[in-house]
Amino acid sequence: MTYTFAIGDIHGCLKPLRKLLAMVEARWASGTIVFVGDYIDRGPDSRGVIDLLKAGPARPHWQWIMLKGNHEDMMVGAYAGRYDRDWWLDNGGLETELSYGGRVPTVDLAWADRLPLMYMDAHRLFVHAGVNPDVALDQQSPQDLLWLRPESSAYYWGRHLCHGHTPARANPRTIGNRTNIDSGCVFGGKLSCAVFDDGVEGGPVEFIKAGW
Repeated sequence: MTYTFAIGDIHGCLKPLRKLLAMVEARWASGTIVFVGDYIDRGPDSRGVIDLLKAGPARPHWQWIMLKGNHEDMMVGAYAGRYDRDWWLDNGGLETELSYGGRVPTVDLAWADRLPLMYMDAHRLFVHAGVNPDVALDQQSPQDLLWLRPESSAYYWGRHLCHGHTPARANPRTIGNRTNIDSGCVFGGKLSCAVFDDGVEGGPVEFIKAGW
C-alpha cells in the first residue's frame, strides 16, 4: 500500500509545518507529499518555509511535489512588474520581505515562478484553488487554478479534487468529490494534511492536523 499526503496553505507558518511533517514521517516510511501552494505571506517565516521546501525530503523514499499558489504568483509578479507591488505587500508580502531582511532573492523568485499549477495521479487531481469543470482539463486557465473558489462539487474527469486557497476553521472538509485542506493556519487555525490511499478511489482516508 502506498499513500499520498496533501498539505494545505502554509503562509509562513514554519513551526506547524515541521510538526506536521514529523507526524507524517513518524507513521509512514515512504510516500508522496503534495504541497498545494501559498507557502509565503502573512505568517512569520516565509523564508524558512521556502528554504525547507527547496531542500526537499530529509529522509529517503519520499517524494515532494510543490504546486504554485496565488501568493507565489503575486510575489513573482510584483517583482517582475506584472502586478502592483503595494497590492502584494498589503496581502502579506510585507511579512515575506521582513523574513528575508529585505528583498526576496532572485533565486527564490525563480524557484517560485517554476512551480507547476497542477498534479494528477491515478485517482486524484491536486491544484491550489480549484478547477472549472466546464472547461477541458488541459485548457484550464492559470487564473482559475490559482484563484477560483469552488462552491460545490463536480465530476472532475473521474478524479477527486484536492485544493486549498479558501480558508475555514471547518476545514479540512470533503464535500462530494472535492476536499478543501486550507484550515487557516495563519489565521489561528491548524495546518492540515489529507491522507489518500493510492490504491483506492475517492476522498481522504483520514486527516492529520498540527498547530502552533
